[in-house]
Amino acid sequence: MLGFRGEELQTGHRLEAALSRGKLGGVILFDRNVDGSTQNISSPSQLRKLTADLQDVAGGELLIAVDQEGGKVCRLKAAAGFTSQPAALDLGRQGLEASAEAAHSCAAMLKESGINLNFAPVVDLDCDPPSPIIGRYGRSFGTNAETVCRHAMVWIKAHHEHGVACCLKHFPGHGSARGDTHHGFVDAGPSWQQQELEPYRCLIKAGFQDAIMSAHLVLRRLDAGGLPATLSRPMLTGLLREKLGFQGLICTDDLQMGAIRERWSYKEAVQQAVLAGADMLVIGNNLVDQPEALEQGVAAIEELLREGRIAEEQIRASIERRQALKDRATGRKSTADRCL
Repeated sequence: MLGFRGEELQTGHRLEAALSRGKLGGVILFDRNVDGSTQNISSPSQLRKLTADLQDVAGGELLIAVDQEGGKVCRLKAAAGFTSQPAALDLGRQGLEASAEAAHSCAAMLKESGINLNFAPVVDLDCDPPSPIIGRYGRSFGTNAETVCRHAMVWIKAHHEHGVACCLKHFPGHGSARGDTHHGFVDAGPSWQQQELEPYRCLIKAGFQDAIMSAHLVLRRLDAGGLPATLSRPMLTGLLREKLGFQGLICTDDLQMGAIRERWSYKEAVQQAVLAGADMLVIGNNLVDQPEALEQGVAAIEELLREGRIAEEQIRASIERRQALKDRATGRKSTADRCL
């Protein structure tokens, strides 16, 4: 899943060629670049045209994603003409009715804008002291796993009613982490708690099967080798897929974030994530601009296959999970088949 620069799809752009050939699992949109300039989103009408053009080139079955959590993490901002959306922390305090109202408003806005995958809801717990990237920004529904699970269910149901898929984040739980993986290495081991898995356990048991995003956190209790969750087979395959029984799409957090980029080359990160069990790799091209990320990523996976380091069946299974999510998100599969 690739990010790109531009408010419109330029004729002859390498993204256009990739979409027309079916080489992309999806695209992720941002409102701003890290330098403050506009990346993809400036107004409702501009966004509708962009998403329509993307779908037209891709044959109508493209996953188009954003991070629209509410509060401080919104790509569709009120200042650009979109509906304002409260933070998860505020909704957790106000209750499920307020949360459902906000969720339906958000999902309807995404649907109207041509977006079919929301990297939300956040199911991290608001631990004490608050995480500098989760609790401090009001991104969690609360401190209690049951409360977080109930609000997440409300959000998932609302999005599904509007034909938008959801992605839970950040597995296996970022709420207690004392660092920000955007900037560099974070070892969450000293503070991480088993209860941070409970929202995932609850929602998977209830039938959730859209997508779950990995965190770039190191947790040696879950991976003695000290790999971050995104690159960890014990966490992604052993824990999430096999122990918790998740059958949906596992996607990575942005592979260009500091926690990955500072310790692994791009090729190494792609290969390690796939070997760990990730089905879809997110490259935002927001933190840095990497025009050849798609070609380099494909080459890295082809090398794994060519050298016999990964079974073809694993790659095929990932493609099938991605296709299942695309079918639901683009309306090719009935919403009656959705969970919850």
